[in-house]
Amino acid sequence: MVISSFGIACRPQFYLRTPQFQCINKVQLNLVAAMEALDEPEGLFKDNKTNNSANGRKDVKAPAWKKLNSKELGITTSMIDKPTRKVLNGLKRKGYEVYLVGGCVRDLILKRTPKDFDIITSAELKEVTRTFSWCEIVGKRFPICHVHISDTVVEVSSFSISARKYGRHVNADFGKPVHCDDKDYIRWRNCLQRDFTINGLMFDPYARIVYDYMGGMEDIRNAKVQTVIPASTSFREDCARILRAIRIAARLGFRISKETAHSVKNLSDSILRLDKGRLLMEMNYMLAYGSAEASLRLLWKFGLLELLLPIQAAYFVRHGFRRRDKRTNMLLSLFSNLDKLLSPDKPCHSSLWVAILAFHRALSEQPRDPLVVAAFSLAIHNGGDMLEAVNIARGITKLHDVSFNELSETQDLNPRALKDEVVNLATSLKRALNHMTDEQIVSEAMAGYPQAPYSDLVFIPWGLSLRVSRVFSCVTSGAERGFVPKQGSKIDYESLAAGNLPEVRHIFARVVFDTIYPLSLNRDNFET
Repeated sequence: MVISSFGIACRPQFYLRTPQFQCINKVQLNLVAAMEALDEPEGLFKDNKTNNSANGRKDVKAPAWKKLNSKELGITTSMIDKPTRKVLNGLKRKGYEVYLVGGCVRDLILKRTPKDFDIITSAELKEVTRTFSWCEIVGKRFPICHVHISDTVVEVSSFSISARKYGRHVNADFGKPVHCDDKDYIRWRNCLQRDFTINGLMFDPYARIVYDYMGGMEDIRNAKVQTVIPASTSFREDCARILRAIRIAARLGFRISKETAHSVKNLSDSILRLDKGRLLMEMNYMLAYGSAEASLRLLWKFGLLELLLPIQAAYFVRHGFRRRDKRTNMLLSLFSNLDKLLSPDKPCHSSLWVAILAFHRALSEQPRDPLVVAAFSLAIHNGGDMLEAVNIARGITKLHDVSFNELSETQDLNPRALKDEVVNLATSLKRALNHMTDEQIVSEAMAGYPQAPYSDLVFIPWGLSLRVSRVFSCVTSGAERGFVPKQGSKIDYESLAAGNLPEVRHIFARVVFDTIYPLSLNRDNFET
């Protein structure tokens, strides 16, 4: 392989950018729409509540019900993955009612690839287990079925469990609507328990009908995230919905309705009640599925970043990054470049985004020569072959992004000095990772900003931090025996999601290099 801008030859394992980078089939986020969350004219906001003069109670005002032809919405059965179709067909052949529910229906309407498909059925869970050879019931309080089809797990819930879970709440607050048959009532009652209206859709793939009882289609058209019941009530019932609101708005480029946005801000502290495993899962959904940049912007805008990632929030404050700022910085640029390689059905392992956070932390504490960063990324990619990494880096003639405070002036470093600086960066990065898992250091991150809420939250488990350390260990310990650098530019997404070390290193190197030497500054492509 010849890297045209370097003007030198090297082994054919390292491809940092090719035209294929632009070929990942995904819809880009509308970041402007994602940031327009609070300024919604009063006249356009529909209050979810209405007074009941008979009992002085506030009830949810149900919108007009709609039954829509899925074909007219552009939904075809081919858009449903094969494992899900097998489960749907298996239950339908047994005579049970089956529907797709939640976010997957929303994504099908938006012509997006769903992260996963959720099924709800009239069958009892024990009947589901009798229908499929490899099926297990998981969860004790509110169980669901995991149906294993090849390497895929399809989640199936039952209307009966849903009714048991929410029955008393629904019956107390909502009477059965007039002119409502039994099937409509069962579907409506289930959709009423969804978090957001755009997730309160139900799709019958056999009747080819999308049922909209919550006004979800209107909010999809208006690109709005809005809770089904009043947001303050919804978030008090389940504070994880606050993070889901951010995640959905970021991923879809939707705005958050006025009432929902106010409740996100007012109840933001409640997310600290979630256990650390749940917080890690929610953060992974935000950062590993192709919408990390928009998620970080919204977390910062709504005052959640200083609770979840105080170190990164302190970085925003130091550099005068305002809540509604549409500018970028190096941290956001790193995740923007990661987003270009991922999508909801092609996520990365959590070790990759944690590694990027740690890398940026190290660089923001001590700015580095861009060639040091380039050599570091090359060494990560090739398993610690420092000689090759330094030789390639010294041949770089491409322009780097001079807007980043994390990059120092370029120096004329000899090979030995460049190698020492690369090792020093790797050592600093491991120290930064340790800081991110130290409650005292995390709690001190925002100490200089007394207006910020206190947080010593560390949700990155020790095992994950050790896994991240392995990504960089090759730089300080030397070339790994038997390590084979990834060849070509094609991403093995199954390996990436599983945290395969060469794949994680490969993507980390690409993200770092593309951030330091962005394509907009360098039109040269790599040639073979």
